[in-house]
Amino acid sequence: MDTQEVFLHLQSTLVEQFELDPAQITPNARLHEDLDLDSIDAVDLVIKLQEITGRKVSHEDFKGVRTVGDLQRVIEKLLATS
Repeated sequence: MDTQEVFLHLQSTLVEQFELDPAQITPNARLHEDLDLDSIDAVDLVIKLQEITGRKVSHEDFKGVRTVGDLQRVIEKLLATS
């Protein structure tokens, strides 16, 4: 998957999983402040990331994630190590 495909897949996942408006989902959108995702949502998100990548998402992978762009970089990193 290229960068655009990863973003579009991530965007559709966030829309489907959390009923978000696709227009809100930009690389700079902050997960907590802009998209109103809480810690329970973060757990669901980690599970979805594992489904998308087929890889285990470690605490280290996820601890610096604050924006949709951060999330996209984690997915790309995990896909690259597959």
